[in-house]
This record gives sequence, C-alpha cells and structure tokens, in this order.
Amino acid sequence: MITTAYFNFPYKTAVSRSIAGTTVRILLDGGSFDNFIRDGEDSKRKSQSNRWVGVAFGRVDMEERYEPLKELGSGNFGVARLAKDKKTGELVAVKYIERGKKIDENVQREIINHRSLRHPNIIRFKEVLLTPTHLAIVLEYASGGELFERICTAGRFSEDEARYFFQQLISGVSYCHSMEICHRDLKLENTLLDGNPSPRLKICDFGYSKSALLHSQPKSTVGTPAYIAPEVLSRKEYDGKISDVWSCGVTLYVMLVGAYPFEEPEDPRNFRKTIGRIIGVQYSIPDYVRVSTECRNLLSRIFVADPAKRITIPEIKQNPWFLKNLPKEIIEAERKGFEETKKDQPCQKVEEIMKIIQEARVPGQGSKAGDGIGGQGGAGSLDIEDDEEIDVSGEYEHV
Repeated sequence: MITTAYFNFPYKTAVSRSIAGTTVRILLDGGSFDNFIRDGEDSKRKSQSNRWVGVAFGRVDMEERYEPLKELGSGNFGVARLAKDKKTGELVAVKYIERGKKIDENVQREIINHRSLRHPNIIRFKEVLLTPTHLAIVLEYASGGELFERICTAGRFSEDEARYFFQQLISGVSYCHSMEICHRDLKLENTLLDGNPSPRLKICDFGYSKSALLHSQPKSTVGTPAYIAPEVLSRKEYDGKISDVWSCGVTLYVMLVGAYPFEEPEDPRNFRKTIGRIIGVQYSIPDYVRVSTECRNLLSRIFVADPAKRITIPEIKQNPWFLKNLPKEIIEAERKGFEETKKDQPCQKVEEIMKIIQEARVPGQGSKAGDGIGGQGGAGSLDIEDDEEIDVSGEYEHV
C-alpha cells in the first residue's frame, strides 16, 4: 500500500522542493514526475493558492527499500531492528523513533552531526526516512555487537588487546574532533564491533554530540556517570574535546581491569560517592591486574582533574605506549584525513533531512511499538535527582 504524506505548501514551492529532495529520488525508482502530478489530482486541495500536495515518501519507501529481518534491541529511543537493503543486499541497522515529542534536539543533533562523519572507526550514517508513525535512522550494521558485551564475556582484556581497541577509539575520536564535533557520551556501550576476525571498532550514538561550528561550548551535564569528566559536573562551560579524553581513559581502564575506575568498591551503585571519587580523581589499579608502567603513566595523564593539564588527543597519538603495534589501517586512516570526507559526502541533503525531522515532530496516527523498521543503538537519556542512588553505568543528563 502506498502511503502519501500531505504537506500544506504552496503548489509550486512544493513541486520544486520535491524535485530537489525526497520525491525525485523515489519517483526515479518507479515513475515520472508528470505521472506523480496526475496521480495526485484527487489529493486534497486547501485552496487555489495554497494546495495540498502529496509527497510520495515514507512507508512505501521503507517497504520497497528495506526488508525487516529481526529486532536488535530496544531502549528509551524506541525499537532497534536489522534490515536488508533490497537493491544491494547490504545489512543495515535502523534506529526507529516514535514521531512526536521524542523527536527532540538530541535526535536532530545526532542526525546532523553524524551525517557529516566518514571514518572507518565510526558507524556510517546512511539516511533518515519517515513513516506514518516513526522516524527511521538508517545506519551501518556492526554485526559484532557492543565492545561492552565482549568485555563482559572475557572479564577483562590483555594489555595488547586493550591497546588494539583503544588505538581505534582514539583514531575515531581524533577524526570527530578534527571535524569540530565532540561526542560527550563515549563509553563501551557506544562502541560497536564489525564481524571481522580482528574486529574493527565503530563509534556510534551521537545524541549528546556538539559541533563547534553549529553550537556554543557545552555546559550541560550529560553522559554516563561512570565516564563523566570532573569539569562536566561543574555546570559551567567546558571543552567537550577534553572531556572526551577522560571518557576514553575510562574505557581503557575498564578494558584492562574489568571494572569502573571511580566506583566506590563497597557501594558501586551509589551515584554521590562515584561523583565524589571522580572529582577527587580517586582510582587505583588492583594488584592482581598486570599493567605496564607505560600504560599506567598514560592513564595518570588522562585522569587529571584540571582539563588544561590533561593530555590531549594529539599527545596521546604520539605516546609510545599508544604507538606500539599501531595497525596499518589506523595509519592509513590518519593519512587520508579530510580527503575521504570530501570524496565520500552523504547523498541525503541537510535540507531534506531537516524537512523530515520537522514533519516527524508531528505525532503519527495509530502509532504502536514494532510498526516499521527500528535501529541499532543504546538506551536513551535518564533524568536523575541529586540524591538518587543509581547504577552508574546508566546515563545522566542535567541541563
């Protein structure tokens, strides 16, 4: 069944927007623009100067383009599903968010910031589509699951294995920063793995990200408590790039130790105590964990309360421990830099995306969970009161 979305635009304006945006892409797949106009003659008309124009996108596009395969998971954002591109056979993950109030600034930031990123260690953004009930974000599928799951299975990694994933994490974060985007919620659950025998790490979930080109310096306390840097808790402006470094350090520590560095050992679910230990930079590496002096020194330069004195991403990339056994793929990615981004621009225009997001803010009719295709990603944000005790691996947002 073809689903047609109606926009209250002046007729000529709607036609020109359709040609430049979603409609022309779909109509080239199956019909001419003239046929589209004829087929829409009995569409609703509000007036001669302000007519209703049917824009053929949404559910028909989803059904024709993608075959839903299975659910990957769910969270506050909605449902996550695996799908197959019917034209190419490629497996994709689609983040499926209910239309209406859930389409907030975080969703818009996630889409616009993620769209501009092209790097082997970042999940590839493909497109956004609109159904009658949901907004669908189509993404590259990482079949290896979360890095968090791999650590849970292993308990902890050897130093060499931890370095292998840390090198990829830093490469991806370095690229984000070169594109003037800070992630602000780096954690094991937001790092996925592809299905290769030597897995490639992929950063995902840019819902808390900020672009220095589009936004002011961040000052909101957002992210996941166990990974939050001290300055993020100050409720003052901070450099998101430097706070990302701290989160990378927490990720490295967890890979090495199998526990969070700033949890109170006797009371790990106590949020207040965790924050106190973060501010005081109170952490240690257990005696039973074998970690080299070079690695310990790097962690000590990352876990510095004063962000001005903390090691930077460029400095980490020159650190001897980091450079040891550096994969050639990372060296190649660093060499290509911006050239890959310039050559491989996303095909979906920002104007088209913003139009879809705006329409998605209008609640859909008959919305229900599971109606459509979902996406790959973690849980949404969690609002927390100051005196609440929570699992510090959950997410935190204070604006």
